Amino acid sequence: MSGTGPQEAVTGFRSTRRGVTATFAPTQAGVIRALVSQVAELVGGEQIAPDGAGQQVSAAASPMEGSWDSPEEFAALLGLSDSTVLPEDPVLARLLPDAYRDDPEAAGDFRRYTEQDLRSGKVAAAHTVLATLPEDGGQVLLSDDEARVWLRALNDVRLALGVRLSVTEDFEQRMASLDPDDPRAAYFWVYDWLTYLQETLVRALW
Repeated sequence: MSGTGPQEAVTGFRSTRRGVTATFAPTQAGVIRALVSQVAELVGGEQIAPDGAGQQVSAAASPMEGSWDSPEEFAALLGLSDSTVLPEDPVLARLLPDAYRDDPEAAGDFRRYTEQDLRSGKVAAAHTVLATLPEDGGQVLLSDDEARVWLRALNDVRLALGVRLSVTEDFEQRMASLDPDDPRAAYFWVYDWLTYLQETLVRALW
C-alpha cells in the first residue's frame, strides 16, 4: 500500500483453518472502532461509543414496540421509511443512493420500502465490528459470515471518507503529492489503509 502511517506494522487479513484473521495495534483498532461508530450514528440515529455501548435515539429503530395506533406506527412495524428522496447530506446520499436515477417516482417508492432495512443493516454491521475487534487491539478471528459483515462495514467507512475527502480516480497521484504536514495527510492515509484492509479481506474470503 502507498503512503506512510503510524509507527506500527501494517498487516492485512489472511485465511486460516480457524477462520479469517488479522492483528491490529491499539491505535489501528481505535481508528476502525471510531469510524464505524460514526457511520452507524449517521445512518441509524444511534449514538455508539467506540466501546460498543449504543444508545438508541431514533424511535423508528424499535418498530416492534408500541401499540401501532397510528399509520406511522404501523408503517414502522412493516419496516417502511417516511423518506422518499435522496438525503441532502452527501455522505448519506452515497451510503443510501437512489435505486433508479432516471425515475424519481420509482426511486422514491423503492426507498420507502427498503431504506429502513438498509440503515438497520449498516448499524448491525458496525455492531459486529465493535463486538469482534478488541478495544486495545490484538488478534481478530472471524467466521466467513462475520468477515463478510466486516467487508460491508469497511466499505461504508471508505465511502463516507471518500466523500469527505473528495476522492476521485486520481487519488494515488494526489496522495503522492500531498505534503506530509498537510492536515489532510492523516485522513488520506487512513483511506488508503482501509482500502488495503478491504482488499486483503476479499482475498482471504475468496
